[in-house]
Amino acid sequence: MLVITGPTATGKSAVAVEVALRVGGEVISADSMMVYRGMDIGTAKPTPAERKGVPHYLIDVVDPEEDFSVAAFQALAREHIQEINARGRLPILTGGTGLYIRAVVEGFRFAGGVNRELRRRLAEEARRFGPLYLHERLQAVDPEAAARIHPHNVKRVIRALEVFYQTGKPISAAATTAAPRYDALVFGLYLEREELYRRIEARVDAMLAAGLVDEVKRLLARGVPREATAMQALGYKEIAAYLKGEVTFEEAVRLLKRNTRRFAKRQFTWFKREEGIRWLDVAAYPGPAAIAEEIAAQVKEYFGR
Repeated sequence: MLVITGPTATGKSAVAVEVALRVGGEVISADSMMVYRGMDIGTAKPTPAERKGVPHYLIDVVDPEEDFSVAAFQALAREHIQEINARGRLPILTGGTGLYIRAVVEGFRFAGGVNRELRRRLAEEARRFGPLYLHERLQAVDPEAAARIHPHNVKRVIRALEVFYQTGKPISAAATTAAPRYDALVFGLYLEREELYRRIEARVDAMLAAGLVDEVKRLLARGVPREATAMQALGYKEIAAYLKGEVTFEEAVRLLKRNTRRFAKRQFTWFKREEGIRWLDVAAYPGPAAIAEEIAAQVKEYFGR
């Protein structure tokens, strides 16, 4: 299996397509927000034209109102990897959701099943005392999860507390690692901070020009709750706040750019901790095709294909 990862706005999707065309690959998205239907612009979902005929999986899997977990992603990704390998082609796991990639590459086993009574009781406490009450409890037992989960994302806060109360471990530690299932060659794409931030700013401007505000408006109009996990995605929560009259358009755009920069910084910190990633400086190549040539050459050397 080939993995292409790295922070947002480094061009992973375009590079993955070019690599797939050169090595006979098929792409499995490892992006926790591309799984949601109807969320195309804000997630930078590759269009059919951009996919250039390369099969893509785990895009448009569930509706924005539905929950989707890393365990569900792992199970579906494994199915697709097995099927792609069986066809004699190369699975290319591509995206910036580090936990999704780690769950597949390192073979997590997930602990802490569903406890409906505990979940009901926590949900009732959230209704009675407000979401911040639960988030403060999470902060006390699992600061790492609390830093990652928005206080108003009640479903994820409840799930993190549920895992802790059942296993005695933070949700980030409740998954145990089994022997890796796959021989994975992992590449990371990166840019120096100034160039990465410039690309992020340009990308946000392009999303707005492409109709991000209308996309968020449609999701709210069909009844997708703002506290849904999908609506916590970058671009959606900021524009939803604008549409609800909580901030001006200019302030929403400023927050979106700032939050995306911060997100990219967190992604890079995560990936820097991961071992075995072969890093490629995107700025050292004229475009996605040149990066793909480099990766394809290493794929042929590594896998003999």
